[in-house]
Amino acid sequence: MLPSTLAIIDDDREYAEYLSKFLEERGVSVRVFPDSDEFLTARDAYECDFFVVDLNLPGVDGVDLIRLIRRKGPAGIVVVSGRVGSDVFEAVLRAGADMYLMKPVRFEQVALAIEAVHRRVESGRSQVAVWRLDRMAQKVIAPDGARIDLSSNDLVLVECFVAADGATVTRTTLCERLGRDPATEADNVLHAAIYRLRRRIERATSSTVPLHSEAKVGYTFRGKLVAV
Repeated sequence: MLPSTLAIIDDDREYAEYLSKFLEERGVSVRVFPDSDEFLTARDAYECDFFVVDLNLPGVDGVDLIRLIRRKGPAGIVVVSGRVGSDVFEAVLRAGADMYLMKPVRFEQVALAIEAVHRRVESGRSQVAVWRLDRMAQKVIAPDGARIDLSSNDLVLVECFVAADGATVTRTTLCERLGRDPATEADNVLHAAIYRLRRRIERATSSTVPLHSEAKVGYTFRGKLVAV
């Protein structure tokens, strides 16, 4: 089982291109970033299901980049790098990576590593904590008990995700529920509404917000979300 979406962050353009094609032929939607700075400034970059990271990157070093990705959530991280040194393996794992592969390595081996890590990550998610929508109080209750006040737009969005029960809610549906015309409204209007909801929750709780963008489709709340 391979992830649906994956980011490759590697300044070896030829290697990244061929690995991307190899994974795309197996049904993975891949985004390629030639350096850490481009990744860090990209829209929705952190919302990929999986990350393949080189260590010798222009800009932010690969180990530091792994730490940043890991702070955002439990997505799988495999390092594929030619960096050598007695402390490299330990530094990579301490930063939050799940596995380290030394270049040169066959694409088949990279895919097997991705599959193994992704399977473990998904198994952990199957035991996910529950998020609750308190409709009367207009609050979301995080797994750690934090109660987050919702604006009227926030409430509309959360109700959509409750009704979807883990399925992707299309941009069209979300725009219509917000009273917007999906034919004329720019994507950044919806993106801003989702961003405000995410930030409101993140400021109130340490729990990772399992709200993900599905490229060109909509948004998915991948955690367990129920109304009470």
